[in-house]
Amino acid sequence: MKKIFISIFSMILMASCVENLEDYNVDQKSAANVPPATLYTGAVKELSDVITTPDVNINNYRFYVQQWTTTQYLDEPRYNMTTRLIPQNVWQALYRDVLADLGESKRLVEEDAFTTDAIKGNQMAQIEIMEVFAWSVLLNTFGNVPYSEALNPDNSLPAYDDAATVYEEILSRLDAALNRIDPDETGFDEGDIIYEGDMELWWKFGNTLKLKLGMVIADVNSSLAQSAVEAAAPNVFMDNSDNGAFPYLSAPPNNNPVSEEMNPLFTSRQDYVVANTLVDAMNELNDPRRAFYFTQVDGEYKGGIYGFSNSYSDFSTINPTITDPTFEALLLDYSEVKFLLAEAVERGYNIEGTAEEHYNEAIAASIAYWGGTEEQTNTYLAQPQVDYSSAPGDWKDKIGNQKWIALYNRGYDAWLEWRRLDAPDLQPPSVEGASELVIPKRVIYPINEQTLNGTNRSAAGQAIGGDNSETYLWWDIE
Repeated sequence: MKKIFISIFSMILMASCVENLEDYNVDQKSAANVPPATLYTGAVKELSDVITTPDVNINNYRFYVQQWTTTQYLDEPRYNMTTRLIPQNVWQALYRDVLADLGESKRLVEEDAFTTDAIKGNQMAQIEIMEVFAWSVLLNTFGNVPYSEALNPDNSLPAYDDAATVYEEILSRLDAALNRIDPDETGFDEGDIIYEGDMELWWKFGNTLKLKLGMVIADVNSSLAQSAVEAAAPNVFMDNSDNGAFPYLSAPPNNNPVSEEMNPLFTSRQDYVVANTLVDAMNELNDPRRAFYFTQVDGEYKGGIYGFSNSYSDFSTINPTITDPTFEALLLDYSEVKFLLAEAVERGYNIEGTAEEHYNEAIAASIAYWGGTEEQTNTYLAQPQVDYSSAPGDWKDKIGNQKWIALYNRGYDAWLEWRRLDAPDLQPPSVEGASELVIPKRVIYPINEQTLNGTNRSAAGQAIGGDNSETYLWWDIE
């Protein structure tokens, strides 16, 4: 009888804690209702992570542009995309972890009845700007992608849209977002860890993104490119203090993803050294940024042979500043703004200043960002191989070579600019007894798209000229 009474009493106590049996199925460790700011912050972090991480299962762009190379695993610097789920991981991160969360954040902002219209407008603008950013990464990585039918849970087989058409659409969306900004009001404040709700800075960030996206299509849609660039140019970043940088913290999961792969606090692996292609070019120019980019070996900067096995202890590796858990990730910066403006002048756009002035200011901004001095900048710019009037090649070579150096540790952006400008003249590793390697012009579609959405994926591959890494995207003139 005693056991029976204890059992009955326990059941009464349990029943008194809930209103119905469904309450027992509530996961107490997972949020049921997430604020829009939280979704926004998480999505921006995921976007920053996916374009910043050196994880070989996701991001191998530093290999493609020969900033880094590996010590022993050679599939990635030799452009193998199929032994790992590289395309699938990039695809899922951008669709599921970035765009889906931004979309849900937008829905919640729209339904918010307690926030003023001006603040809601700014929040919607912030979300839209980051959505455009994420879509641009997908389009510039894969080509045609699901867009108009994407992110719809009722449609598991979305069609792929024409990338050039979508690109025009996201530029229009970016304009609409910029027009919503009220600089006298805040947006997401605590949820905005880039600019803390400062909408004047978001206005500059959005216009800087517009400048960049406009220039991407300059070779194939010159009228749209010119109108976008000329409209954006007066409103872009004015110095390094405007940079769009994602700040990381010291502890997982919010530490810089570079530290996750390279800092002894988190790993004992020694998989990466810097590539001789970049180190040799910077050595030739006595570039002052070497001290901030690389470590030394016996007092020298020495790059590992690109695409071949290298002993970790024999070559320079990545500077501890960059592998620090709190090192920020640049999404957009002032240096690339000035390079883009130099290019715009060379293309005949109505831009104030000369190409040489913008080029010099771009290099100066890069050196200053990394900690170099004005004296070092002046000495560097005075060299005949750097001076705009005497540096070798045409304007694409001059700008492309220096932009490649300035975009160190920003593999995705360096890869984008290398494809656009065809500079510097990078060559794939020559492997005896193997077929000739080709530096990727795009990332192939994910394997799971072949099995789960095969018909649409096949049509997309045919539309772009083949689902191969050698296929040029629509804006990339061969």
